Amino acid sequence: MMSEQSFELQATWTGGLDGTGRIQAAKLQTAISVPTEFDGPGTGTNPEEMLLGAAATCYIITLGAMLQREGIQSLTLHSHIYVESRPTMKVKSILHCPLICVPSTTVPEKLDKLYQAALRAEKTCMISKALRGNVDVRVQPEIRLMEVM
Repeated sequence: MMSEQSFELQATWTGGLDGTGRIQAAKLQTAISVPTEFDGPGTGTNPEEMLLGAAATCYIITLGAMLQREGIQSLTLHSHIYVESRPTMKVKSILHCPLICVPSTTVPEKLDKLYQAALRAEKTCMISKALRGNVDVRVQPEIRLMEVM
């Protein structure tokens, strides 16, 4: 079995910074443009959202695999990307805020283990590894105790 996989994306673009385009991959088809925050038309997604989407998707899948071993079957994630526009465009940081809900009877040792897994998932996520050294990727996990019915 080959250890290297290949994924393909095709893109079209018309215009300059105020232009629009489309991207298409096996499971992804969408319009693209420069976001309105950077004086673009804001039609479709943009590189900032795409990078955030890649980072968040990789992180939540990695964390989900780790938490499944601990009996956690679902979680939610809010992620943010921070982009500097001056003096030049630069992705400064990404922040992942996973919410892990557990029964109120969960022992403190397990809570700590879940918290540590949330931090470790960022270290092992393929996209975080690709960004390391260029973009500060941080995690602020929240573990919420829920009453069992």
